[in-house]
Amino acid sequence: MHSQDSGSSNEGQAAGPLPAGIPSAVQSAPSQEAARLLPLVDATVLEELEDELAGTGIAQRFARDYAAMWDLRYTRLAAAVDRRDGDSALDAAISLKISSAMVGGLRLARLAELLETVIRQGDFGSGQVLMERVAQDGGLTVSELQATYILETD
Repeated sequence: MHSQDSGSSNEGQAAGPLPAGIPSAVQSAPSQEAARLLPLVDATVLEELEDELAGTGIAQRFARDYAAMWDLRYTRLAAAVDRRDGDSALDAAISLKISSAMVGGLRLARLAELLETVIRQGDFGSGQVLMERVAQDGGLTVSELQATYILETD
């Protein structure tokens, strides 16, 4: 098992404030302040999953697949938000939230949850603004996974 390297360049890197234009109800939520302090990746999530699966390597493959699918997942979500397609955007945001949480991508999972909220409210303008952070933190999350957990490849 690989533990998170305390010298990792992204560890503890706090996300900046959300971009302007996010509704005050989302901006001022107490959980939003906490989200900015969440780590990009909590490696213990995957380590615990691997332990539960008796060291089968499935958790590492899941992390590898998550990283490999990031561009497609982001493109699908961004296109749905840009089209203001509520059903597709909601489906993609929920998928991102769940898969990010399963891989230990706590900050991205929280951003996806915020995005889910604004989509449910029909506020696609705020959704488009949030997508900037999703893109940034998504790329950082994938990089962090690759640097700290996905060390061996086939």
